Amino acid sequence: MTQLEVRTRRVHWAWWVAGVSFLALLGAAGFRAAPGVLIDPLHQEFGWSRGTISSAVSVNLVLYGVIAPFAAALMERLGMRKVVASALVLVAAGSGLTVFMTESWQLILFWGIFVGVGTGSMSLAFVATMTSRWFVKHRGLVSGVLTAAGATGQLIFLPLVAAMATDIGWRPASLVIAGVALLVVPVVWIFLRDHPGHVGTTALGAETAEPPPAPNKGAARRALQVLGKSMRSGTFWLLAGGFAICGASTNGLVGTHFVPAAHDHGIPMTTAAGLLALVGIFDVAGTIFSGWLTDRIDPRWLLGAYYALRGGSLMLLPGLFAPTVEPPMWAFIIFYGLDWVATVPPTLALCRDKFGMTGPIVFGWVFASHQLGAAFAATAAGATRDHTGSYDIAWYAAGLLCLAAALMSLLIRKTRTPRVEVV
Repeated sequence: MTQLEVRTRRVHWAWWVAGVSFLALLGAAGFRAAPGVLIDPLHQEFGWSRGTISSAVSVNLVLYGVIAPFAAALMERLGMRKVVASALVLVAAGSGLTVFMTESWQLILFWGIFVGVGTGSMSLAFVATMTSRWFVKHRGLVSGVLTAAGATGQLIFLPLVAAMATDIGWRPASLVIAGVALLVVPVVWIFLRDHPGHVGTTALGAETAEPPPAPNKGAARRALQVLGKSMRSGTFWLLAGGFAICGASTNGLVGTHFVPAAHDHGIPMTTAAGLLALVGIFDVAGTIFSGWLTDRIDPRWLLGAYYALRGGSLMLLPGLFAPTVEPPMWAFIIFYGLDWVATVPPTLALCRDKFGMTGPIVFGWVFASHQLGAAFAATAAGATRDHTGSYDIAWYAAGLLCLAAALMSLLIRKTRTPRVEVV
């Protein structure tokens, strides 16, 4: 039996790489979502305002988006394995060091910068890099599953962190996050490989082997050049503006403040965290279904519908909070889960359609705007709660912004001429 025949009888290396990538992304999502259930415990112990605590979350969200294009460039130079392993160590350090903090600036440093840079190095740019190298067959499916890993990570970690923070304190919860991140490091080091050629195989579905790419020292410069030229296009600003509102209405507002807002209305923190985790269950189905729809319906119309429906649901949310979880709140959780990242497939499709081969890089910068919007909303909502004693204004404002995002999506012109090549 030839070596090739032996290799084909085994599990293809691509699936091992995909599996460990899913594990890393799963953890990154959980680490990133954890501060949402720690706002009240930190406020109670240190007396820091919710606006101050939310500013650390904002820094985290900004870095999670902005670092992604540069992390992809670093993967081109150093390899995925070194970058992801280092990112996990940085997350562990950021989470673990919080148990020693006494000042609010330390929260910004540890949760904001350390965890933000670490999780940002394991974002959608990592997904794009891994799938482009390891998959020809099933590339779309794997991309969708890895994107949905964010929802699964939230589902696993939020109830656990909330329960620990309630029962034994936020410090043990932070240490658990640090420990889990460190446990993933050896798994990444063993199974994550930078290129099929490094283990004597080919990408899954590839007919011929391709040599590993030479280290690219100009990738960061390339990313900045694409940004500069894409900014001259009105389509870029419409996509970036809509996606900034998407981030504000998901990670920034609901992801960060839903738990404390529900707690304000008498819902136990563990119950509220469980509701938010349920968003993750329906997020998986919504993302996969949205990808299916994107192949069949004009993505501009999909985005318009997603944003309009999201805006309406947010304006209804203040009236749904109650000490007990009633059916209308369950309906909101199901709908918001289905809509949570349903915007990603059509936004990515529009980037590819409008900007051709540079579409993935353009999407990286559009995704950065998503996180900037999330950061703004996280801080603004916290400040709103501090000054008014309620989150109501934040929910209504986010709903109106989503309606604006729907209009922006519909204003994108349908492609009738050759794609814009940003070179």
